[in-house]
Amino acid sequence: MAKKKRGAAHGGHGWFVTFADLMALLVAFFVMLVAFSTQDSAKLQIVAGSMRDAFGVQQNVRYSGIIEVDGLPTRPKIKNVANITPSESSATPSPDEKDHSKSHGSRLKKDSGFALASASLRQALQEMPEIAEISKNIMMEETKDGLNIEIVDQDGRSMFPDGSKYPYERTRRLVQTLADRFRAMPYRLSIVGHTAALRTPARPGYGPWDLSADRANAIRQILEESGVPPSHLYMVAGRADTQPLFPDDPYMAANRRVTITLMREAPPVPPDLKP
Repeated sequence: MAKKKRGAAHGGHGWFVTFADLMALLVAFFVMLVAFSTQDSAKLQIVAGSMRDAFGVQQNVRYSGIIEVDGLPTRPKIKNVANITPSESSATPSPDEKDHSKSHGSRLKKDSGFALASASLRQALQEMPEIAEISKNIMMEETKDGLNIEIVDQDGRSMFPDGSKYPYERTRRLVQTLADRFRAMPYRLSIVGHTAALRTPARPGYGPWDLSADRANAIRQILEESGVPPSHLYMVAGRADTQPLFPDDPYMAANRRVTITLMREAPPVPPDLKP
């Protein structure tokens, strides 16, 4: 009696079955590539939320640093680098209990007030389609001093004419939009002007210190004209090129900016409780 050949019962050779499985995997892989090539932001948020729920990722942790950097380069360093005590230090870069309890250092204590303020300001910018493009010149960053709103220059899209203390009309509209929200907030405002390092000598009798101070003062005038009361103003100053946003490239256009800070201040003590 002739012996039956192995593999006949399966209708083919073993290598053919393995090859078919490989092709099925490749087809599935290419289907995934096509699916991910066109992303739906709403569906992506749903998937991200499902993954966070499934793996128990903390949802209420918010890091210090840049909140919104649409259209701007990311800074390689965190601005807040205050020294911390050994008792508050952590061996892990991820959030832990000590990070949540610290009020200073490389991570800030969670402040829901500033989170609401930044969300309110972003919403105000999104509701104004006519300034949607220049809203990319806004950076928001929480620091130990408060919430910084940076109105910065970009290559090809400046907020002030070159060498002028008077802003463009588009800049004025943007500041007026921010002023509408500032009026409803309990924070005092610090306004500081900055310039980039100069490649050519400054104009005689009018240098970076004058220009940065005048630009900060111009923003103050727009805020007051838009209804922000003088009592909401904490400080107006110019810093020239002494505090670049990008220290590794002091000539970068983004170093030319005006910083509006919602000040982090302790609540006033009632007169009857003062010592």
